[in-house]
Amino acid sequence: MRKVLIANRGEIALRVICACKEMGLRTVAIYSDADRHSLHARFADEAICIGPPRSTESYLNVPAVISAAEIADVDAIHPGYGLLSENANFAEVCRASNIKFIGPPPEVTRLMGEKEKARQTMKRAKVPILPGSESTIQSEGEALEWAKTVGYPVILKASAGGGGRGMRVVRSAEELPGLFQAAQSEAASAFGNGELYMEKFIERPRHIEFQILADEHGTAMSLGERECSIQRRHQKLIEEAPSLQVTPKLREEMAKTLKRCMEAVGYQNAGTIEFLMDEDGKLYFIEMNTRIQVEHPVTEMITGIDLVKTQLRIAMGEKLGSVVQEPVAMRGHAIECRVNAEHPEKFTPSAGKITAFNVPGGNGIRVDTAQYAEGVVPPYYDSLIAKVIAHGADRYEAMARMRRALEMFIVEGIHTTIPMHQRVFMDEEFQRGQFDTKYMERFFEREKQRKEVELVGS
Repeated sequence: MRKVLIANRGEIALRVICACKEMGLRTVAIYSDADRHSLHARFADEAICIGPPRSTESYLNVPAVISAAEIADVDAIHPGYGLLSENANFAEVCRASNIKFIGPPPEVTRLMGEKEKARQTMKRAKVPILPGSESTIQSEGEALEWAKTVGYPVILKASAGGGGRGMRVVRSAEELPGLFQAAQSEAASAFGNGELYMEKFIERPRHIEFQILADEHGTAMSLGERECSIQRRHQKLIEEAPSLQVTPKLREEMAKTLKRCMEAVGYQNAGTIEFLMDEDGKLYFIEMNTRIQVEHPVTEMITGIDLVKTQLRIAMGEKLGSVVQEPVAMRGHAIECRVNAEHPEKFTPSAGKITAFNVPGGNGIRVDTAQYAEGVVPPYYDSLIAKVIAHGADRYEAMARMRRALEMFIVEGIHTTIPMHQRVFMDEEFQRGQFDTKYMERFFEREKQRKEVELVGS
């Protein structure tokens, strides 16, 4: 491998470019008209404009991406996350074009992308799954029968979905028909596939995910877990590693189980297997992401393993044993805050020109970003503009460093979620680590009550 095209934009595109530069690989960036002055286009060895601002006409335009790759005569394509990263058809086109896709084979991507098939695959591999339907549900009547078997509350999920779309919690037989139709319609609109399946609904779960690596010679391993419970509308806001709730024994057991499972399905490259943890500390599989994750830096900080460079080395055919030395030691604690270009109270997008931009530094702080002063945040893409990662000897030190970093992170000209993160890190429930996926709902309710009290007092 000598030249890699990065089929993405923003901070992840720049992250891949940095890894390639360290390995002596030439890079090719693709960009839309809206990203003409972006840092990923500036720092790549070559940059090719592939279309208008809208993703469907540029970054999601498979013929345009492949044409750019062929014009630049690249050996491989790194898809980053989002966009085409989990598109099995795109991976197949890369294969047909004799371009290495840096990710799993398309057959495995397709298998893991269809949620119910992935669920049954995990069940056969003895990975714990939630009680639920044995396949996709074809009618309201079938849904009622499964709900009766599983027991309320249940959750309907889009088989081809993610991000909370096509998902409804059902608490009684009376409300199931209406919610079934709503979930089916939303799934069909969002993913072009209205198929649903059903699982038992856990009221106050934690969201735990495991980072896995697998080479092209049949060997897989787990690099431990990340805690991703701090979410808003199923979108992660803060991630950390390791989880306070995963014991060394459970971590070791899951590593063995996931190794066996990934080797059985023929997985390759990096991936993340996501679980819900109930209040008794039991894990249940929910889905797999067949790509690098936004939150991969927290795993890098505690293991010292560069996951993107490892992806590249695996794609070159290297054996996992020569890339990652076992046992993998975990050092300290790491936390990541996603800084979005959004209003911190309303969560509405905040595109525009950045007039001032100061990135924090110092011991234990890492910032992944592709933004800069006088740069423009376009309104067409995901609102993530930076990730702040803090590492410390323990969670207490990591939190202290994050508070300091957020205070020193200056972004002017647009709104960001930095003020929200600062308030979360002052919250006692968060500081104690006693949270679940409903934490942000309770946090906003506490803030609302506090403001009402202040208003009455004034």
